[in-house]
Amino acid sequence: MTKLLLSLHVLAAVLLIGPATVAASLFPRYAREVLAPAEDAAGPRPGSSAVRLLHRVTRVYAVLGVSVPVFGMATAKQMGVLGDAWLVASMALTAVAAVLLGIAVFIQDAVMNVVEEPWSEETARSAAARLPRLSMVTGLFALSWAVVTVLMIIRPGSTTGA
Repeated sequence: MTKLLLSLHVLAAVLLIGPATVAASLFPRYAREVLAPAEDAAGPRPGSSAVRLLHRVTRVYAVLGVSVPVFGMATAKQMGVLGDAWLVASMALTAVAAVLLGIAVFIQDAVMNVVEEPWSEETARSAAARLPRLSMVTGLFALSWAVVTVLMIIRPGSTTGA
């Protein structure tokens, strides 16, 4: 049972956290292009479909990504390591990552409200002003998951000999 849970945990992490991280990280770049002043204001802005897709991937995979810590905790319980310091640190960092991703989605939502509706240059500048903060938040989100991954591999006190 432990091998099955661990396999599900790793697969969920790779297939769900990876795409959420990439989509959230790419969103500010494409949103910046969409919100830039355009010479021709008529019609949809170039890149708006990419921004919509990145936003949707971030939101959907963020929700589905909840399965990663669920499988992780089930695996840890099965292995009898729920109280180990490395796992507690990983769980804390996972909670931080979840909060950061929630903030990123919240900022994306605000930007998408502008992208989806006709806007003035002032509204576009206001939305674009949020993008550097969004880039920082998504970078910290990715860093949090990188540290969790390292903790999962190193596992202080591991019996794997690695």
